[in-house]
Amino acid sequence: MSASALSLQGIRKDFGETQIIRGVDLEIPAGERHAIIGPNGAGKSTLFHLISGKYSKTGGRIGLNGEDVTTLEPYAIARKGLSRSFQITNIFPRMTVFENVRCGLLWSMGLKYAFWKLVGRQKDLNERTSEILEMIGLTDRQAIPAGVLTYAEQRTLEIGITIAGGANVIMLDEPTAGMSASETDQTVELIRRVTEGKTLVMVEHDMGVVFDLADRISVLVYGEIIATGKPEEIRNNKAVQEAYLGEAPEEETETVGGAH
Repeated sequence: MSASALSLQGIRKDFGETQIIRGVDLEIPAGERHAIIGPNGAGKSTLFHLISGKYSKTGGRIGLNGEDVTTLEPYAIARKGLSRSFQITNIFPRMTVFENVRCGLLWSMGLKYAFWKLVGRQKDLNERTSEILEMIGLTDRQAIPAGVLTYAEQRTLEIGITIAGGANVIMLDEPTAGMSASETDQTVELIRRVTEGKTLVMVEHDMGVVFDLADRISVLVYGEIIATGKPEEIRNNKAVQEAYLGEAPEEETETVGGAH
């Protein structure tokens, strides 16, 4: 397998007779911020599910940090160094903000289930939790149930949980969806900060976010990558423009052209 942080070779996914992902090849070097874009229904979230192990593959191979993880379960892939968020916020709403982040740290800090150990007494664990809360700007919200956070704060918390395990490959699925312009700006800066030195793979519809964050962009259309390149190369790619003009909503068509 390739020594890339993430290597996709001939990845396919069929649901019955319907082909959703049609032979995706992609190499993402360590430390790169890589965005996957495409019209609605292109298969972006399905591809994320395949990479993270939520869905089984119909064909192809996936390499993570040089290891073949094609057939591994999601928890095993996570332990190999990949962590992801979801389109729909995925937190423990009744637990406090502090407890949510602390849960994300348990395995990476060597704390498995043991009935004689109280996590509240694990000094290193709690100190690291506090560090992450400070990093994501939720220290003053740490004692409240996560379910009463604002939507933007819940997305921020999910990013905190995603990075808590110490993974070197971070996957974010539409991290700014549903946010205001100011919330989006804050989230972009947060992502930039917490993924420093890590590999970032994100699905995002906001082209302003994509062109601001990504080192390279891949365009997925009908389950196939039609182009991969630097932001300016993608912005000026005629095949990409045609794909968006033919399939994307009006606002997405405009942003690919650079009007965002």
